Amino acid sequence: MKATLIGLVAAILLGPAASAAPTTTSFDDYLARVMHDTGLPGLAVVVTEGDRVVHAAGYGSDSEGAPVTADTPMRIASVSKSFTATAVMTLVEDGRIALDEPVADQVPGFTMADPRFTGVTVRHLLNQTSGFSDTTIDVTGLESAGSLADHTAGLAPASLAADPGTRYEYCNANYDLAARLVEVASGEAFGDYLARHVFGPLGMTRSAVSAADVRPADGYNSVFGAWVSRPELPGFLDSSGAGGVITTAADLGRWLISQTGHGTRLLSPEGLRTTHTSSAVADYAMGWIPEDGPGGVPLLVHPGNLFTYTAVQAVVPSTGQGFAVLANSAALQDDTYDILNGLIAVAQGRDPAPAGGGRQVFELVLGLVALVAAGLGVLGVRRSRGWARRRAGTPAWRVAPRFVPVLAPAVVLAAYPDLVSVLMNGRAVTWAQLTYFAVPLTITIVVAALAGAATAVARLVRLRATVH
Repeated sequence: MKATLIGLVAAILLGPAASAAPTTTSFDDYLARVMHDTGLPGLAVVVTEGDRVVHAAGYGSDSEGAPVTADTPMRIASVSKSFTATAVMTLVEDGRIALDEPVADQVPGFTMADPRFTGVTVRHLLNQTSGFSDTTIDVTGLESAGSLADHTAGLAPASLAADPGTRYEYCNANYDLAARLVEVASGEAFGDYLARHVFGPLGMTRSAVSAADVRPADGYNSVFGAWVSRPELPGFLDSSGAGGVITTAADLGRWLISQTGHGTRLLSPEGLRTTHTSSAVADYAMGWIPEDGPGGVPLLVHPGNLFTYTAVQAVVPSTGQGFAVLANSAALQDDTYDILNGLIAVAQGRDPAPAGGGRQVFELVLGLVALVAAGLGVLGVRRSRGWARRRAGTPAWRVAPRFVPVLAPAVVLAAYPDLVSVLMNGRAVTWAQLTYFAVPLTITIVVAALAGAATAVARLVRLRATVH
């Protein structure tokens, strides 16, 4: 979860104003200011209360220049997990999936090198307490899977990071295996099952888990403050239970209404409550994260972050309110949390806090660092002759430490994906991914590393020349 989740929790319903229905204009005024302050290329939002949509609209444009509307399809990444959990629970209530029985007994072909896999239950998958981990499963390799069956077969050489049911760890493999379980139990492709039993009953006519069925426009990455349109990074997206859903703000409005127990109900009250309830070992529920807002008001949230899309959803079960924000962009700073926070404030009749501005400033600083690093690299190469002359005859053990500062950026570059992985609590990170949402940081580190390496090589060549 991003740090801005703290701000989201702080903005939850504080009093009677929460039940007052805000005007469309107040949402529009706020979101017009958001678009100005953040500079986002496109944004779609929906707000619901009880069984009605209070506000649904789009702002900005897509990668083809068309206006973003409430009906513009976008990928919602890990927000998809709540849909997968609901699909599983419909089959649990039909008696075709056993929630607390081993997955291995219900999915032929599921095996792992670690014998503990036989103890992984369906509930463990949905609560992310199975023991699956990016550190013990080749999640990067699984991105080349062509189907959920292939993805499941790819788990065979993997092991668990903990005994099933003892530790929470976020891992997409949990939800892709859960989607495969839906296929096996229903006899239908995962996308077909969602269309017939989730999207269809809710009237979500522009939602799917395949770009062949609903095509999202290409999104954007921020490159030193400028938005660049790019196709989504290739990977296992179509049919993915972990992050494959493509939908619209308007469709999400129908979903949020159902998730608050209003309108068309996909699950019994008990089934819905089960998907919203934390496990015994962590806050994570089943595609939702329960939080206590001020005064103990419960909130359910889940973010989604791909490489050219960001999204977040939230519901307040006690008031029947729902909120979702979809952006056709991804950057080092995710503004969707702040925007969601602002929507909640508007729904309460309060003045929302300003959103945006941090991305531009941070990326400007990175750009200046890159320019300074390049300049220092040129200066270091030009002055390398004098540097070497001053150290002619100096013992090597005294000269070697002089290379450490200029080579430090190269060391950081070599360890870059691993360092980012540590910052993301062990989530697997690839070089390709770092050329998307993190591209300004990546460029800055590469420039600094090249500048330092060029200076080091020039100094070494000049130093050797002085010796001979």
